[in-house]
Amino acid sequence: MTSVQLSSSTVQVVGYMAAFLTTAAFVPQLLRVIRLRSARDISLGTFLMFSAGVFLWLIYGIYAGSKPVIASNAVTLLLSVSILGLKLWYDRKGMEEEMHHEP
Repeated sequence: MTSVQLSSSTVQVVGYMAAFLTTAAFVPQLLRVIRLRSARDISLGTFLMFSAGVFLWLIYGIYAGSKPVIASNAVTLLLSVSILGLKLWYDRKGMEEEMHHEP
């Protein structure tokens, strides 16, 4: 099997492309939550674990000195925590509304 050698600048470009795509994937979810004013379909446990994992990747990127890892995980953490905060806000708001409508 032949190994393909990539220059370090090509590897950096691949890293930034991967970072952009995996980070941008959360934008539609955030916009959907904002538009619907609901995050009922989002798993709290999954987003808590995901956010913790992204935070750890950010720490790793900082210590490894990897700019693509730092950039993508800083933005992804911001998006993830935003979705998480909106989930908590809308879930709480929904519970309050249900309590006011009970006989």
